[in-house]
Amino acid sequence: MATSNLSRKTGVIVGDDVLKLFNYAQQKGFAIPAINVTSSSTVVASLEAARDKKAPIILQMSQGGAAYFAGKGVANDKQQASIAGAVAGAHYIRSVASAYDIPVILHTDHCAKKLLPWLDGMMDADEAYFEEHGEPLFSSHMIDLSEEEVDYNIETTARYLKRAAPMKQFLEMEIGITGGEEDGVNNEDVDNNSLYTQPEDIYNIYKTLSAISPFFSIAAGFGNVHGVYKPGNVKLHPELLSKHQAYVKEKTGTKEEKPVFLVFHGGSGSTKAEYKEAISNGVVKVNLDTDLQYAYLTGIRDYVLNKKDYIMSQVGNPDGEDKPNKKFFDPRVWVREGEKTMSARVKEGLVDFNTANQL
Repeated sequence: MATSNLSRKTGVIVGDDVLKLFNYAQQKGFAIPAINVTSSSTVVASLEAARDKKAPIILQMSQGGAAYFAGKGVANDKQQASIAGAVAGAHYIRSVASAYDIPVILHTDHCAKKLLPWLDGMMDADEAYFEEHGEPLFSSHMIDLSEEEVDYNIETTARYLKRAAPMKQFLEMEIGITGGEEDGVNNEDVDNNSLYTQPEDIYNIYKTLSAISPFFSIAAGFGNVHGVYKPGNVKLHPELLSKHQAYVKEKTGTKEEKPVFLVFHGGSGSTKAEYKEAISNGVVKVNLDTDLQYAYLTGIRDYVLNKKDYIMSQVGNPDGEDKPNKKFFDPRVWVREGEKTMSARVKEGLVDFNTANQL
C-alpha cells in the first residue's frame, strides 16, 4: 500500500512522506494526477474522486486560480490576490483533506519569472507556518523559468530550492517549453524544437539540485502542449524520458533505474498509451486541467438545459403558476452537478494513471 511507509496516512503530506510516495509510485508504475483547483467546489470534486478510487492525489493552484480563490474583485497588481488566495486555499484544503482519508500533496503550478513575487509571498507563508508547526504550509511549489536562458533557469531554481530545503519542501521546475496556452501564458507559436528537452540539460539540473536537496522534480519537455487539440496535431515522444533517466544514471553512477522524478505537463487530451509509456519512464505526476474544466461545465450545462423551465423565475413552472423554484435554482443543487461530472473525469484519470486502488 502507498501509505504503509508514510508517517501521515491522511490529509496533506509533506517532506519525507512526499519523497516516499514518489518513490513508491515509480516502483509500482503509477503517477499521481495533479488537479488545478480554483474553489472549494473543485477541491471537493477532486477529493471525492480520490477517496472513492482509493488513491492519493495532488491539488494545485495556478497564479490565476489562486487569485480566483481570493475573489476576482481583489487587486492583483503586486500579486496580493494570488498570494492571499493561495494561502486561503491551502488552509481550506488542510482543513478538509483529512476528512477524505487519503494522502494529499498540496502544490502550486507554473510560476514564470514575472510571477516570482507570488512565489516569494507563498514561501513567506510557508516559513511562518513552519515556524509554528514544523512543516511548510504547502507540500511543494513549481517554478517555471523554461522561457528563460538555461543557466538562469537552473541558477534561480537552485536559489529557491535552497530556501525550501530547510523545510523539506519539494520544488518542481521546468526545462523545455510546454506549448499551447494556459492561464494567460501563451506558447502557441514557439519553435517545436524547444518543446523537447535534451538529456544533458536534465543531468545538469539533477547535478545542481541534488547537491542542495533530494526534494525536487523536473517537468521535461517531450512535445507537451497545454489544452486539447485535434488528434495528430500534437506529437508527444514519451520515449525520450527513458533516455533522460539512462543518461543521469550513467553520469552519476547510481544503481537506480529512474533517478529523476519526472512530471508530465499538458496531460489533457493525451492517449492512454502515452500516459503508460511516460509513467514507465519515471513520471510520478501528471497535470490535468483542460479536460476537468470542460467536465465541470457539462454537469452545470446539462442541468440548466434540462431544468430551463424551472429556473426562469423564482415562482411558477410547468407544474403550476404558484409552484416555487427554490429547490431548482439553489446554487448547492446546480453547482453540485458540476462537481459530479468533474469528479467522474478525475476518476477516469486515476484509472488511466494506475493510481486507483494504490491505498
